Amino acid sequence: MSRIHSQAFRNKVVSADEAAALIENGDTIGFSGFTGAGYPKEFPVALARRAKAIHDTGEEFRIRMFTGASTAPELDGALAEADAVSFRMPYQSDPIMRRKINEGSSDYSDIHLSQSAVQVRQNFLGKLDFAVIEVSAIRQDGTAIPSSSVGNNAVYLEKAEKIILEVNEWQSLELEGMHDIYDRFRLPPDRLPIPMTHPGDRIGDIYYRIDPTRVVAVVESAAADRNTPFAAPDEVSKAIADHYLDFLIHEVEQRRLPHNLLPLQSGVGNVANAVLTGLKDGPFDNLVSFTEVVQDGMVDLIDSGKLRVASATAFSLSPGYATRMNAEAKQYRQHIVLRQQEISNHPELVRRLGVLACNGMIEADLYGNINSSHIMGSKMQNGIGGSGDFARNAYISAFVSPSTAKKGDISAIVPMVSHHDHTEHDTAVVITEQGVADLRGLSPQKRARLIIEKCAHPDYQPILLDYFERACKTANSQHTPHNLREAHDFHVRFLETGSMKP
Repeated sequence: MSRIHSQAFRNKVVSADEAAALIENGDTIGFSGFTGAGYPKEFPVALARRAKAIHDTGEEFRIRMFTGASTAPELDGALAEADAVSFRMPYQSDPIMRRKINEGSSDYSDIHLSQSAVQVRQNFLGKLDFAVIEVSAIRQDGTAIPSSSVGNNAVYLEKAEKIILEVNEWQSLELEGMHDIYDRFRLPPDRLPIPMTHPGDRIGDIYYRIDPTRVVAVVESAAADRNTPFAAPDEVSKAIADHYLDFLIHEVEQRRLPHNLLPLQSGVGNVANAVLTGLKDGPFDNLVSFTEVVQDGMVDLIDSGKLRVASATAFSLSPGYATRMNAEAKQYRQHIVLRQQEISNHPELVRRLGVLACNGMIEADLYGNINSSHIMGSKMQNGIGGSGDFARNAYISAFVSPSTAKKGDISAIVPMVSHHDHTEHDTAVVITEQGVADLRGLSPQKRARLIIEKCAHPDYQPILLDYFERACKTANSQHTPHNLREAHDFHVRFLETGSMKP
């Protein structure tokens, strides 16, 4: 049975190929999708076919592509493989798209997730020709039930000249009521305070209100979200999670945090999921979360009764957990609120709510500067995502990573990061499986010694300490001592020999 209950929208149902034929070379498209959830499945594949067919004739066909964050192979992968993307923002994680970006065939603007919708609203990124948005159903009155992510959908629906909806019957109808779509965003000088003081507050509507005159096509689909399974926590991930848990226990003992903590934020990935799993076995109850994504570990926290409310913009669930969410969405919507990333990542709210931020990193330097997006300074990995939104504004900002990579050939603690995403001013705590470096209130030189002692792998501690002591002499013990000639030797050694070790 069709999920399109409005006759006006049923009249616009077409095939994915027919919808793709509406797109012209050079168009800008705002797609739904955030961390493999809620992205259109049929339309992008059809658009990739169209691009390949046009390229075969010798003609140019490329689009400018906006999303919420990363998507999946049917969107990023298909369009990148068809060489159909001239510009991409604000975040991606697809290997084919990454290759296109790094080889320079697709331009990429790595934008803070909280700012991407604002830049669209301000027209900084140019005209938005199409919004292509997945929904769970279209109601009789023309409003739409959002699917498993919200991301930037609301602003794309607001600003696009034309709209294509993909109605996906795989998405649970019981998601209805889980969303909170806020529509009172204004540009300066008319900007309003966000009326939220608790992660569970509802400040908007549960539906998308869509202008039917701008809807040019409706596509039906039934494909599942393409989510990546999380690896079972290994000993390194468990150690990182234990260190973070111990840090939080200490903060409560020092009366710097309440017994039920403050709203939790967790980045995406196996280490972040292990941290959430560790909290399930920890001493804290009556927890709340204000974050970007609901991961497996967060679902387990809800099931355990320890997590009361989770506010996010999308799911990032393994296939098994996605199936469970679909089957039990009615129960989970009592605890989960999905919002625009303009809200989930809003600096005003992160600061007001006192969020405890915990994000992954590629590397940290001796002073607490963080690289979370580039390999060896030049190769884009995924992007800054929302980590900057939270790190700069959090009550406490922690960055976590294993102390080494590539079987020990790379140290995550280096003299100077090869790319800056977060400065030392936004880093309160660095955690590896080796330990915790609490950097709050320390001068740069004391931070350096603590990071080496607590976070660096033993194989790299002597090398890092030797560098630091020589840098102190070279810089005459100035405030942040560096020997610029030697600072990047770690990275140069790896590029030349395949290992950071001398």
